[in-house]
Amino acid sequence: MLGTSSAVPTRHRNHNGYLLRWDGQGFLFDPGEGTQRQMVHAGARANDVHWLCVTHFHGDHCLGVPGIVQRIARDRVRHPVRAVFPASGAAYWRRLRHASVFADTDVISEHPVSGPLAAIGPLTARRLSHPVESYGYRVQEPPGRRMLPARLAAHGIRGPEVGELQRKGSVRGVTLEECSEPRPGQAVAFVMDTRLCDTVFELAHGADLLVIESTFLSGESALAKEYGHLTAYEAGVVAADAGARRLVLTHFSERYGFTDEPAFVAEVRRSYDGEVVLARDLMTVPVPRRQSHSAVK
Repeated sequence: MLGTSSAVPTRHRNHNGYLLRWDGQGFLFDPGEGTQRQMVHAGARANDVHWLCVTHFHGDHCLGVPGIVQRIARDRVRHPVRAVFPASGAAYWRRLRHASVFADTDVISEHPVSGPLAAIGPLTARRLSHPVESYGYRVQEPPGRRMLPARLAAHGIRGPEVGELQRKGSVRGVTLEECSEPRPGQAVAFVMDTRLCDTVFELAHGADLLVIESTFLSGESALAKEYGHLTAYEAGVVAADAGARRLVLTHFSERYGFTDEPAFVAEVRRSYDGEVVLARDLMTVPVPRRQSHSAVK
């Protein structure tokens, strides 16, 4: 959690910035102003970034792009970096991408998204409800299978034969299905500025980790709706309906301090009884361990 404030940073909360480490790749979401410095504090490097994902082009979600791009160039990152952003904001992207004079890099490829749904590799983007075009993101691992030691032993399958069974699907007439169970792929959903809408629930469905804005408490619900934001109560409703395993609240209005955190939890608890994390800058939040197929049922 590189930054957890909303439009206005505070003494304790930087503008947005979220680095997801996922299967050897780094997804940097919404680098707001100061993200490059926050990465230094967090021990993260430009080489840790493989995806640069912008939900929309309000300043608190993108003003850190120039520093990140220039750091990628300065540190001579060699691997490809995919930049994903709303196609309607391409002009803003170009201004941020080339905001000042620097020795450029060609490792960054641009992937503008448009329409209600777009998919790029493990990343899915869905259109949200905000005064400007905004997208939520979901990172999804493909489903797999979990090997069951007791069944392997019962069939006398051990050593190199286990790998052969996984690769080929059968060994000595014993099938993979006989020695394993389905393993659902893990998923992380990232939902920033939006009103409550169907797409929010679709992004969050079955997520192991749901990182979601909760800009306001319910006392400001009219203001939240006007400006296209969620309340903590609505974030809890989403998490409960979607069956999210771990809920992370972030993007807090500057009107709230740490002493208001119990009120955010109380609103969430009106509908959601799972794990709740109130994000703070430089906090590390693990993705929950995989569940077995039987646990999912």
